Amino acid sequence: MKNLLLRSLTGLIYVVIITTGIIVNQYTFLGLFSLILVVCLWEFYNLINRVRQVNINPYFNCLGGILLFLPTYLYASGISEHFIFYPFLFYIVISFILELYQKKQDPLVHLAYTFLGQCYITLPVSILNMIAFQTDAASSLCYSPLFILSLFAFIWMNDTGAYLVGITFGKHRLFERISPKKSWEGFFGGLIFTILSSLAFAYYEPAIPYYHWIGLSAMIVIFGTWGDLVESLFKRTLEVKDSGNSLPGHGGFLDRFDSLLLAIYGMFFYVELFIQS
Repeated sequence: MKNLLLRSLTGLIYVVIITTGIIVNQYTFLGLFSLILVVCLWEFYNLINRVRQVNINPYFNCLGGILLFLPTYLYASGISEHFIFYPFLFYIVISFILELYQKKQDPLVHLAYTFLGQCYITLPVSILNMIAFQTDAASSLCYSPLFILSLFAFIWMNDTGAYLVGITFGKHRLFERISPKKSWEGFFGGLIFTILSSLAFAYYEPAIPYYHWIGLSAMIVIFGTWGDLVESLFKRTLEVKDSGNSLPGHGGFLDRFDSLLLAIYGMFFYVELFIQS
């Protein structure tokens, strides 16, 4: 009971912080996701260092993540041109050059883990900027929190529906080799919950047809489920239960954002191909 209350309180605080950071303005969005990016990268690299003993520098690579996220924000918002990405390219080059001087036993493994963190975490979080800034009726770029807010709402509804239906009716395993507790019943329960919640967004923003909201929610459920399974695959490979213990009752930050990291791609593909086309 105590653990349930702690988990619920942590979850409530998490929802309030995320929602507020998205809704207030583009600067709270920037601050929120800069922080999320850094703590996720920090957790990832320290987990790899502890389990695989590869001694990756988390400070340098968290800086590398910011060198992609911040330029993407400036580019997506129309503040800067493509040259703003040059520092991130410099970070990539430096990462290779440093391996010449560090005398690691297996530099290929060291580089692989280094760039895995950037591909797995930094790239999707940076793509959020491309979703957050949309062209308005006057053909100018402006911050639009609706898609980002719906992304999180759909993930939360999917998690809730999958848990409630799965724990009640779950019998057929979805991906037993990776996540023994997930069931097909839970998957479809989460899908139904999420589609129903998408109708609220269709009512709020009728300019986007309801069938696109339904399609968008289904895409996020599919990609979000894959994201959850990918993190479970990483944890099974590393033989750890949680990615960390920073969030009481929830494990680590990656445990909370695992669905998001692939769901971002699902939303980006759908918005670009079907809504903004």
